Amino acid sequence: MKDALAIHRWLLAHQVHHEIVRLPRAMTCVDELPELLSASPASCVQVTVFEVTTRIGREPVAVVTSVAFPPQPGVIGGTLGARRVRPASAFTVNSVTDYAAGLICPLLLPDGLTVLVDERLAGTGQVVHTPTGERHTALRVRADHLLTLVSGKTIDLVHSRSRREPATFPLAG
Repeated sequence: MKDALAIHRWLLAHQVHHEIVRLPRAMTCVDELPELLSASPASCVQVTVFEVTTRIGREPVAVVTSVAFPPQPGVIGGTLGARRVRPASAFTVNSVTDYAAGLICPLLLPDGLTVLVDERLAGTGQVVHTPTGERHTALRVRADHLLTLVSGKTIDLVHSRSRREPATFPLAG
């Protein structure tokens, strides 16, 4: 499993200013991060993994959003032209991300994983917090620095596309 030290080393190698924050108590999932840090849910970034079924088959898809605006399966399905979208099991999340379920950092995700990033996170220099894969730490970094390092497609997760107009990018295979 990936952890705060792996993230810290990777960010140092990329010369990104950041801070690993020790939490006052252990968290079980990212939804607790705003309370633990006395931060706005809009400034806390989460990764949600869905199992997406298309005509080709089933694929995991990671969606990066703020805790304030969790991704809706219907919007993800409309965006990808999927037949079915459901939250991935903890086992699937752990195996496809190499992070503990509920504590996924948007950094260091596998290259073969399709990653969608909510466009509401882009274009801001605000400081955000995200899990590190560990229960006792979080990452503090500027949103624009974080998103330049996330290998994903920025999309509008507010408005769903018609099922007849799927996104123009394929799912990883």
